[in-house]
Order: sequence, then structure tokens, then C-alpha cells
Amino acid sequence: MGEPSKEEYKIQCFDAETQQLLKTALKDSPPVFTLDPGAVDLEKVANVIVDHSLQDSVFSKEAGRMCYAIIQAESKQAGQSVFRRGLLNRLQQEYQTREQLRARSLQGWVCYVTFICNIFDYLRVNNMPMMALVNPVYDCLFRLAQPDSLSKEEEVDCLVLQLHRVGEQLEKMNGQRMDELFVLIRDGFLLPAGLSSLAQLLLLEIIEFRAAGWKTTPAAHKYYYSEVSD
Repeated sequence: MGEPSKEEYKIQCFDAETQQLLKTALKDSPPVFTLDPGAVDLEKVANVIVDHSLQDSVFSKEAGRMCYAIIQAESKQAGQSVFRRGLLNRLQQEYQTREQLRARSLQGWVCYVTFICNIFDYLRVNNMPMMALVNPVYDCLFRLAQPDSLSKEEEVDCLVLQLHRVGEQLEKMNGQRMDELFVLIRDGFLLPAGLSSLAQLLLLEIIEFRAAGWKTTPAAHKYYYSEVSD
């Protein structure tokens, strides 16, 4: 059950010192990872991963895999949750200052939303998504659905991508908030002042995607993806 080309979980994208830190934490012999909890500060590892996720849009999409591997290994081999606690604490800190982050760096903000949705997608408690992340994820998506965000294609793209990824899971956890989110999305689509044609197309696509039970029909796939590629 190997996963070709991703066994290193993007470790190689870090600087040499950080690579060594991660490789010390994860004694990597792909695809099985073992953890040496005494060899490295796992709270520091969590902070390193979050820091890099806020700077690298590609890494932020993959980091959940790395975090899941570390959490699983720590739980099985050490019976501890130092890394998970450090990760969630750091996510909470960034969540509390999300408006400042967005004002400071739109890319950093989009990376944060991508990362927290990625973590929500991977982390499980008793085979269920983590309830502690449901409202923070929703709050981030609600922010992306505000008029000033919908006028920026980067944020519209992030909103739609994350709903494709975790929308169905989120709706199962709290359907009322998903209804409220889609009221904002529909309002944004119907009042398109400042919206680009691509943003309008993306919003319409996600509205229809949810209406079809979080699935893309063949007709919709042909219409939207031919439109985007034209």
C-alpha cells in the first residue's frame, strides 16, 4: 500500500536544518514511519510545519498527510499527543488573529485556510472529523464568502477548492451552518458587483456541486471545465 513519490511527505522542501528535525522525528522507511519521541521537540515540529504551511501554498495542501503520519506514530509508539496538542494550539493562535493575517498577507491567509481544511480532512477521532475544528473551518469559509473576499479570485478559488474537499463532511457535522454559508455564496453570485467572470463561474459551479449531492454531474463537468479551459 505504498504511495509513490509522496513517501517523504514534502520533507525535501524544507531547509537542511528543518529536514533533519523532521527526519529525526520520523524515522522514515517508507511507507511505514516510526517515531522517536525522545529525539526531538514535537511541539517545535508542529510549529515548523505550520510556519511553512503559511508560506508555501503547495505544501499547505499536503501537510495534513505529514501531520497525520506524525500523530499516528506518536500515539502508537509513545501513547502521547504532544504533536497534536501543539498543532491544535498553533492553529488556534493563527485562527484568533486571522483578520490580521489576511490584512498582512493574502497568500498567507489563503494558505492558512487551505492548511486548516487539510488538517480537518485528515485528523480523526473515533473515525469522525474533529468537532473542535468544525466551527473554526466554517468561520474561515464564511470569511471567504464575504463581499470583499469574493472580489479577489485567490479567495474565491480557495473557498471553492476547500468546499470540494471538505464541504460534504462539514455539512454532516453542521448542516445549518452550511445552509447559511450557501446563502452568502448565492448572494455573492446574484449581486456580482466586482466579481470577475471566473469568480462567478466558480461560485455557480460550487452551488450546483452541492445541489447535486456534492458530486459533479457529467454535464456540469463538461460545461464548467471546458469554460475554465477556454
